[in-house]
Amino acid sequence: MKQTIFILLISGLITLLFASATLEFFRGKSENGKVILEWKSKEEIAVKEFIIERKSNIGDFVQIGSIPPKGNNSYYSFIDETAFKSSGSIYYYRLKIIDLNGSISYSNEITILHSVSSVKRTWGSIKAMFR
Repeated sequence: MKQTIFILLISGLITLLFASATLEFFRGKSENGKVILEWKSKEEIAVKEFIIERKSNIGDFVQIGSIPPKGNNSYYSFIDETAFKSSGSIYYYRLKIIDLNGSISYSNEITILHSVSSVKRTWGSIKAMFR
């Protein structure tokens, strides 16, 4: 009996040390001038937050948002409205998963060809002049 309790205690500690999220999918699409990212978790153990990162062909990944965890089997959606308003831009996205103990893991990277209509590109440029 004491051995069983000890083994359960040890396995619980290992789970805390190596906690993370298991994703069912992570995908995205360019739609109506925005990039929409979606993912679903299978399991979330001690996840502190999901950080959404983006990079273009030049440069490094930068944080563009974060979402707190909801728990196992949860669906998430994030809209990137800050993607540059040019047709044919290629962006790379990934999730940075931070655990309660501070450890970090990353999802797979996805590539999205962001296409924007010429009307939306022009409107985006006009809005940017008045910011």
